[in-house]
Amino acid sequence: MIRLSTIALASLPLLLSACFGSLRPPPVAQLPEAGPGHRNGQLDFDLASGDYDCEFGVRVKVQRELLAQINNRIQLGWNGQHYQLERDPSSSGLPRFEDAASGLVWIDLPWKSVLLDGRTHKPIASECRQTPVTLATGS
Repeated sequence: MIRLSTIALASLPLLLSACFGSLRPPPVAQLPEAGPGHRNGQLDFDLASGDYDCEFGVRVKVQRELLAQINNRIQLGWNGQHYQLERDPSSSGLPRFEDAASGLVWIDLPWKSVLLDGRTHKPIASECRQTPVTLATGS
């Protein structure tokens, strides 16, 4: 009986290594290859200029400046003032525009955008969505 216990105990590491040796690590998520909408780890969404309606009745006007079909700068109208925000590469790759002088930060997403105080990182205007354009019909 002791001999059987010793053999079982001695072979336990071999059995365990056989069980766990075939496990494969999960695949690592990778960014898509560079192409339309993606450059140097930064995403480029095809977003239009215009008025944005935000929470609590806040309105923001965004005029995009495209150079070689890439949005590197925006003109932002908010609270009666106009600001020029430059594209600032973000670690997430999301379009992030900043005006260092005022501290304003505009983050663009296809489904909503947000205006932040870059110094405190608190939202100034959130849930901003482009105002739908309505076409006037002739009667």
